[in-house]
Amino acid sequence: MKYIEKKFNLQNQVVVITGAGGHICGAVAEGFAKAGARLALLDIRKKNIDKKSFLKKMPTKNYISLECDVTKKDQIVESFNTILKKFGAVDILINGSGINSPSKFFDISEDEWDSILSVNLKGTMLCCQIFGKHMCKKRKGSIINISSVSSGPPLSKAFTYSVSKAAIKNLTQNLAREWASDNVRVNSIKPGFFPTKWNLENFITNKRKNDILSHTPMQRFGKPDELIGAFIWLSSDASSFVTGAEITIDGGFSSCTI
Repeated sequence: MKYIEKKFNLQNQVVVITGAGGHICGAVAEGFAKAGARLALLDIRKKNIDKKSFLKKMPTKNYISLECDVTKKDQIVESFNTILKKFGAVDILINGSGINSPSKFFDISEDEWDSILSVNLKGTMLCCQIFGKHMCKKRKGSIINISSVSSGPPLSKAFTYSVSKAAIKNLTQNLAREWASDNVRVNSIKPGFFPTKWNLENFITNKRKNDILSHTPMQRFGKPDELIGAFIWLSSDASSFVTGAEITIDGGFSSCTI
């Protein structure tokens, strides 16, 4: 095996991805498939996973798609047991489930606040507990959480989401400290703007688009496949001394003031 292939080798590694039916994590899942990994794809809407065209090219022995609400511990445990039965182990966990809302602060209901924090933060915590315990027992693993440029300074019109992503950064660092001695690495990726159709319709007005791009040195939005390299790096032995890190991928957005 060539040097670069050995450093980044993910052949037959078992990768669990929550929110796999979504815009970003669907593209990331495809990247791992191309890298030769075996996939366990979780989403509250399983049909969104099953629509992914790349799965048609994969042998069914190399992937499984499961309906799972990450705010429900029993559903995560059930998914974990199903994955172990199929693959025997879990090597990598990507916590990609997340929701947002553009509500103004005084319009945020308790239900909306609780829902966003439950999916984005509680869901990540529960998955880290269940899959992380397995990794610590086998003394090897990589967990990648999803932060955001909204984690700080906070992003306007994304109050609850920003709070949840700031907490994800802290959770990531806490677990990195706790589990380093068990050879389990915990990092986060901090994406900039990779808008979905929903974002463009509900969140990004023309004015907001201009504000974002004028603050982004590359002057464009990101494309989901531009995140894949960082995910593969953090999952592979090429990043064996990296834990507690937040990897920013935002076209320079975080580097700018005026």
